[in-house]
Amino acid sequence: MANIKLRDRDAIQSAEGIIFRVFGYSHPSSTYLCDAEYASSRIFSSTDPRAPREGRSELYYKFYNDEGMKLVSKKYPHYLVEHEMLGLRLVGVPQNLIVEARQPQPRLKELLKKGPTDHLLAAMTRVLDIVSSKTGVSKDSFGVFGSMLHGFHHPKYSDIDFTIYGKEENHKIRETNAQLYADPNSGLTNEFTSEDVMKGKRWLFTNFAVDDFVWHQHRKFIYGLYDDRKNSGRIIKAEFEPVKAWNEIRNEYDPEARIIQKGWVKLKARVTADDDGPFIPSVYGIEPLEVLSGSREAIETKRVFSYMEEFRQQVQRDEIIIVEGNLEEVKSPNSSFLQVTLTYCPRYWEQVLKALH
Repeated sequence: MANIKLRDRDAIQSAEGIIFRVFGYSHPSSTYLCDAEYASSRIFSSTDPRAPREGRSELYYKFYNDEGMKLVSKKYPHYLVEHEMLGLRLVGVPQNLIVEARQPQPRLKELLKKGPTDHLLAAMTRVLDIVSSKTGVSKDSFGVFGSMLHGFHHPKYSDIDFTIYGKEENHKIRETNAQLYADPNSGLTNEFTSEDVMKGKRWLFTNFAVDDFVWHQHRKFIYGLYDDRKNSGRIIKAEFEPVKAWNEIRNEYDPEARIIQKGWVKLKARVTADDDGPFIPSVYGIEPLEVLSGSREAIETKRVFSYMEEFRQQVQRDEIIIVEGNLEEVKSPNSSFLQVTLTYCPRYWEQVLKALH
């Protein structure tokens, strides 16, 4: 499929049966950088009880941890693409290898046109009606991702996963969700009201405490619970994932630029810009106040650049923060600057971004 226009949270189906998630907004020419999310049982199997996905014409399994990267690297290296800026090969799909593209907005319209065929789709429609009417955000600015996008959701176990398009639309959603979560009659509550939400879950971050994580998640107002017990007997997770509108997207991929690794650093800093914080990648302008460890040159760092879901919409303008991760120099023929990058790396669980509160 040549010249198809995709963005974060759109999906790509390969001929082999791999479903990729488009990752972010900056990509090499004629290629999309991706995460491998699911694979057909024809080419992959999993013993993880969370992995099976049924509902399409065949069984799929969801990848966990680095399973997708390992499968692609071992059996399908044509889905490893050159990232000239990093000097690395990353998971990606050249446009000429796209068999099918799935996008959240058209999929939601399709589901609404058909009408609900099970309890989960009926609950999704009710949540959409509540949030759209309260915010004034058009249903055209919503989409669905995850299992609903691919047609293999489970009515009894799957969640409601919305995409919301546009910075202003997402701001309205968060403001309104804060009110809805506080209203006992809305049917919606904050998923992170209590630390109990993390009970039974492994916590591997070494510099980021569970109570800190819950505090940050609670104030994002994109993670909700919908009380659908009268209809389906369930309380259903409802997530509102921020995605940029087309006119907000700027491709920062520059084949002439290079990203140079400068070592591990820990900074205390003030946030100077948070407009791109809700999205992936999450970008925060910062003014470093103190280098707590690592290279002294980190005092010149201009931004935090994060691909980690945990640190999306994590800190706000004027807050004092702690950030720990890889210091990088982004160097182009005409300019250079320093950033702290939070991403998949050997010291993944040592990374942190948090407000001091």
